[in-house]
Amino acid sequence: MNILMDKNIKYIVESLNKSRASDGVSIMEVCGTHTMVISRYGLRQIIPETINLISGPGCPVCVTPASDIDTILEITENYDISLFTFGDMLHVPGSKSSLYDKKSEGKDIKICYSPSDALNFAKKNPSRKVILLAIGFETTIPLTSVIIKRAYTEKINNFFIYNVHKLIPEALETLLKDEHVKIDAFLCPGHVSAIIGSIPYKSIAEKYRVPCVISGFEPFDILESIDMIIKQIKDDRYDVQIQYNRVVREEGNPAAIKLIYEVFDKTDSVWRGLGNIPDSGLKLKEDFLRFDAKIHFPVKKIKSKEPPGCRCGDVLKGIKKPFECKLFSKVCRPDSPVGPCMVSSEGSCAAYYRYEKLKA
Repeated sequence: MNILMDKNIKYIVESLNKSRASDGVSIMEVCGTHTMVISRYGLRQIIPETINLISGPGCPVCVTPASDIDTILEITENYDISLFTFGDMLHVPGSKSSLYDKKSEGKDIKICYSPSDALNFAKKNPSRKVILLAIGFETTIPLTSVIIKRAYTEKINNFFIYNVHKLIPEALETLLKDEHVKIDAFLCPGHVSAIIGSIPYKSIAEKYRVPCVISGFEPFDILESIDMIIKQIKDDRYDVQIQYNRVVREEGNPAAIKLIYEVFDKTDSVWRGLGNIPDSGLKLKEDFLRFDAKIHFPVKKIKSKEPPGCRCGDVLKGIKKPFECKLFSKVCRPDSPVGPCMVSSEGSCAAYYRYEKLKA
């Protein structure tokens, strides 16, 4: 598909070429869906070489640390439970195995398409302990909040969540504090921002002098957002702009935000590649602790380790491109993934492998 046939896109590309940054600009696209679109439509190849697009930690499957994978695997090994998980998590390798391996061994692991699948199963099977692997950023957290409130109201006592939800803004600030990471601007995630709005990014933009543009997901959206960033840099501005204004409002979705913090409080959280980030995760409020699988299904602490040679951590920080990992496309492929960035449908390595392998 030649997207330059689109007159609007052609106009934006011409604008970018006219205003090319002589010293180079590194723009991090935070969202994994943005990475997929950039790779699929060859956007990297049609913008000036001085604009460097780097992937960030916008894939919830990818940033889930090996320690959480190992713990949930240990729970399936030691307790007679039914575990519900989204499909991408099935093949993410832990230190020794994966949920797919456990399922192959006969453990009751089910793929769900909505958190309500797990709750409905628990209601229909009251003698069966059911755990939902609750994963995702601000986009999916309200859904988890809804089912926790339902379970509480309906007094469903055999339902639990293993919570690995994470918050995006705190991770962005951590990246900017890292001296090894070079980020001049953020292409902010559209789905997350539909919930939280643009306000949480403002202190980041002002404090670190980093332009932020919240982008939609069409090729034109992303190119227009890049153009908006370049214009900010040329004008020495460090604002938060909303390109995706057909969906995102400055205040976000107040009802969804309220729902999140009716059920959860902020807490520290460990991210793969980024380490422990203060206030970047969530914990259940005291009234809802009876649904916390980590409390009700304790296991011995495991010394987790990353797969040898895997550079997913550096890819998630934007330090390396996927093809700079020695395992990429040789040992690590979608049919035999070594790290989570090749597993997930939003993973940078999966995007590069599918669409940019021959260009690397």
